[in-house]
Amino acid sequence: MSSMTLRRLTLDDLEDCSRLAEDRNWGAERHKWRLLFEVGEPYGIEAPDADGLAATNVLTPYGDDHAVISMVLTASRYARRGLGRRLMNHVLERADGRAVSLYATEHGRPLYEEFGFRVAGMTATRTGVFHGEPSGRTRPATPADLEAILDLDAEVFGTDRSPVLRRMFGFGEGVRIADGGYAHRWDNDGTTAIGPVVARDERTARDLIGDLALDAGRKIRVDLDLDREDLTRWTEEHGLTQAFTCAHMVWRGDLPGDRSRQFLPFMLALG
Repeated sequence: MSSMTLRRLTLDDLEDCSRLAEDRNWGAERHKWRLLFEVGEPYGIEAPDADGLAATNVLTPYGDDHAVISMVLTASRYARRGLGRRLMNHVLERADGRAVSLYATEHGRPLYEEFGFRVAGMTATRTGVFHGEPSGRTRPATPADLEAILDLDAEVFGTDRSPVLRRMFGFGEGVRIADGGYAHRWDNDGTTAIGPVVARDERTARDLIGDLALDAGRKIRVDLDLDREDLTRWTEEHGLTQAFTCAHMVWRGDLPGDRSRQFLPFMLALG
């Protein structure tokens, strides 16, 4: 398998990435893939049968001290041939001394543990149609609010993810702000995903999540830290049910920033 070409992917590979994701029952998620191509470093291994890609992996650096790995996929017909391990070796080298985090399914977790990743927490994805009333304490954000959002996020997230956040108003469906917080929603194959959510306290996070969910008016998705038991219970009371769980893992360092004010990631693929 070492003769199979590993290379940096381009937007010309976008459709093959979506096909690979569908092969592994992840959904096409073209909108998400395109964002990851814009802000990250996507890598792949070409399939020897010339039918698209055999495997993928995306590294998204944040500043000089952190990076996130995502979209770790191997085509079912090439499973258990070491392709995922080969790509992991490559992207960890590309991380260039940064601490690295990722979200792992039970299927993928043993590979990451081989590389020395450790579990920093557990996350539950919850979905459903949100039922509730507007909080009256948030408002729609505009591009004029972006610099204030970036300042707050740099303080709370602890490293620079501004290249991602600067795309919110073009990539997403809406951004809301509150005193001490902001939140964003985006379309993921017909479901509105909410994230990131940065807030000074849980009440503000609830206001932002609820108002964005009501703006969407359809099925939503949130990725919640399982340690946030009160917030998890609140989402259940407002119509969301658990879809699946995964482990938040980190390599050679700690998760960045003030975790107490980070309520939802941008997406699992971006932290």
